[in-house]
Amino acid sequence: MRNLLNDIEKRMPTFSKGQKLISKYILENYDKAAYMTASKLGKIVNVSESTVVRFAIELGFSGYPEFQHVLQEIVRTRLTAFQRMEVTNSLIGDGDILSAVLLGDVDKIKDTLDTVDKAAFEEAVEKISEAKNIYILGVRASSSLAGFLSHGLCMMFDNVKFIQTTSGSEMFEQIMSIGGEDVMIAISFPRYSKRIIHAVNYAKSKGTDVVAITDSEASPIAAGANQILAAKSDMASIVDSLVAPMSIINAIIVALSRKKQEDLRIRLRRLEEIWDEYDVYDKNQ
Repeated sequence: MRNLLNDIEKRMPTFSKGQKLISKYILENYDKAAYMTASKLGKIVNVSESTVVRFAIELGFSGYPEFQHVLQEIVRTRLTAFQRMEVTNSLIGDGDILSAVLLGDVDKIKDTLDTVDKAAFEEAVEKISEAKNIYILGVRASSSLAGFLSHGLCMMFDNVKFIQTTSGSEMFEQIMSIGGEDVMIAISFPRYSKRIIHAVNYAKSKGTDVVAITDSEASPIAAGANQILAAKSDMASIVDSLVAPMSIINAIIVALSRKKQEDLRIRLRRLEEIWDEYDVYDKNQ
């Protein structure tokens, strides 16, 4: 994925006249080309649809849809916030925004269900349940996911460490003692945070089991992970839609609560007593 545009540029001299027209347009407008059909792209550069399809195959793809998917991944990881807004505005248009976004989210959850590694999910749940310490990391947009996961796990475990910091050095101060008996749950989606990448690499060097909740196996945190839970995400505007990773996080919490249900019953009864004693929740509703 990361080398596609470079590959097109390097191979330009070997392409036919029509393929060179396609290449030039993609290199200059990959953010627009990523969401065009083969027919529309052909019309814009004045070549046939079949020429566009053959171009994708020439680059080593099974067909145009696979090529287009890779272009879309590049768009998600490279574009600035302003560029992302421009692209999504053109995709959604001026129609029913609420329906368009919600139906898109439904599709992402369905796609995630079809592709997520269920064996990796079960292994991740097992590792988390047995961990000496559970470190949870997510920054920027992913911090909301990390916070929700931390909230759920703190109701079950005393050993949850939610790493919250805007400083790379402070992050390492908080994870410096991580070891082989611990688990790190790292959450990262485009645009990927370098702090999370560095933290995953550090944890890997310490023999820690790393659970990566990210968008694909091509994610930069996937290489250092023991279990990869890939959730589909896409541009919803200046940020990504994160409903699918939230569903995976919900599934992790449910799976762990069932696994620890005997201990959890005792723990939750005690929590209810504390909440009542200190008047945490409104009982009049």
